[in-house]
Amino acid sequence: MSLSHEPGRLADREDACRIDVWLWRARFCKTRGIAAGLVERGAVRLTHHGREVRLDKPSRCVHPGDALTFVQNGRVTSLQVEALGERRGPAEEARALYSLLG
Repeated sequence: MSLSHEPGRLADREDACRIDVWLWRARFCKTRGIAAGLVERGAVRLTHHGREVRLDKPSRCVHPGDALTFVQNGRVTSLQVEALGERRGPAEEARALYSLLG
């Protein structure tokens, strides 16, 4: 598998996670399908190494240190990805995956 330095593109699986999976693990969406729909509607922006892109496919990847901004239920959420997580765990575990910005 080749590595890509383009934001949101498929990358090394050890330090990256699909955006739909991450949003589900972090408990921003009840299902991966809902998370995928959020991304497909263009409601998620990713900032990776200072470059911001609007994600368009649920298969795009996020990395620790990336910033995400998305609109859900009329609310704008901005956060930094702190960890990728291994599973969809309890709320306390999910909150450890990110830190809210401003």
